[in-house]
Order: sequence, then structure tokens, then C-alpha cells
Amino acid sequence: VQLQASGGGLVQPGGSLRLSCAASGRIFSINDMGWYRQAPGKQRELVATVNSDGITSYGIPVSGRFTISRDNANNRIYLQMNSLIPEDTAVYYCYSELKTGFYGNPSDYWGRGTLVTVSS
Repeated sequence: VQLQASGGGLVQPGGSLRLSCAASGRIFSINDMGWYRQAPGKQRELVATVNSDGITSYGIPVSGRFTISRDNANNRIYLQMNSLIPEDTAVYYCYSELKTGFYGNPSDYWGRGTLVTVSS
């Protein structure tokens, strides 16, 4: 199973950026998908998650500015980030809880991360 994230880059404060993440490989079913981020010197924190029913949750720092969406048919998620501020600068990691077969419990998988830099 691989999670491939893309869309990071440099953006000015107040700008927008859209991240995407695709899950591929031996996938039987996907429960949750989402994004976490880690800024230099800080712990990894929740950005946003979406479950298989489309129910979303957001970290407090991004609530109202970021929107997560999911394409179940293609095992993809997107993160629309608006009104970006320098404090949003971090490596953003795609995450998924999924099963690779009918039997067994779901496991967590992580992508490599994509860097988002908010700076003028």
C-alpha cells in the first residue's frame, strides 16, 4: 500500500493551496483518510480527517479555513487550504486507516509528506 501526496509548495500569506493524496496497492476497504502536519520543532498534529461516510473533523487551528474532501471511487482525498498563515508552514502527511483483505483488522498507513511553506 502506498499513499502519494502532492500539491505542496510556497505560497504567500492569505493565499490558497490544494493538496491531494492517492492510496494505491492492495486495498480491500478504507475507513478513515486524512492529513496531519508537523512543523519544525513541534509535534505532529491533526489537520483534518474524513471517514468512509464523509464525516469530517478538523484541528482547531485550521477549522473554517481548510476543507477536506474524499473521492471514494479513486481512493483519493483532497485538502483545500485557504487564508494560509505562516503558522501553517509544515510538512503535511497523508494518512489512511485501511484493510488489505477481508480478514484482519485495519492498519494505519502514512505517506512521505509534502512541504507547505507560507511566507512572503
